[in-house]
Amino acid sequence: MPQQTLQPPLTPPDQLDATLAVQGFAVLSVASVCQLAGVSVAALQALESSWHDLPPDQYLKDGGRYRRRRHASFEVTPTQVQAVPHRAHWQPLSYNALHGGMQRWFDPMAAEVVQQTAWSALLQWLADVASKAQGQQTWYTEAHQFRIDTTDGIGRPTPEGAHRDGVNWVAVFLIGRHGIKGGETRVFDMDSPRGQRFTLTEPWSLLLLDDTRVIHETTPIQPEQAGGWRDTLVVTLRSGGFLDEPVQKT
Repeated sequence: MPQQTLQPPLTPPDQLDATLAVQGFAVLSVASVCQLAGVSVAALQALESSWHDLPPDQYLKDGGRYRRRRHASFEVTPTQVQAVPHRAHWQPLSYNALHGGMQRWFDPMAAEVVQQTAWSALLQWLADVASKAQGQQTWYTEAHQFRIDTTDGIGRPTPEGAHRDGVNWVAVFLIGRHGIKGGETRVFDMDSPRGQRFTLTEPWSLLLLDDTRVIHETTPIQPEQAGGWRDTLVVTLRSGGFLDEPVQKT
């Protein structure tokens, strides 16, 4: 019996800012992403091969082998995307009860990805969306390439459960999915029972979240055929500086 999936509530590109203001999140098709970011589908597809070269995540506390990832950090202004020296990814326990409180040194994203014109265009567009909502500024941006696979029979895109990331904005691009079932996206309002659930299936479709207003999670994936996987790109934007481990006073 075919798997039943709920279609994502797509937002027309000209209603993005208003939708974010009203409900704290929006979902865009790849056509809308390309229109708004000024990139072609072909330019985005040219980045996809790098997801086949992600090293294992060495920090999974549940003992799983289902996650591979790379990480990079940038300072993004209206005129420039500036890569910063490779740094650890850190979250407090209050945001990530499973993996918070420790410095996680993931392998860096490949230069041939972050030097692409389409890559810079994506980051500058996301920064522009954030600035329209909160004022023009430098956005301290982290990017994570993920592959969740079914090596262990089940893969967990969000092993920490429903969560916030401790930033201002979170962009989740679905890069692709192969040979799996599950992977349903769930978004919940922080201050009410309101929530939505749907499954992203279109490559380069986007879930954009106001991290101060909503929490989110993705349900586990299971294999429909051998070697199943789900690839995503998660980009976070934070005002004022990167989320770093507090300096201990002596």
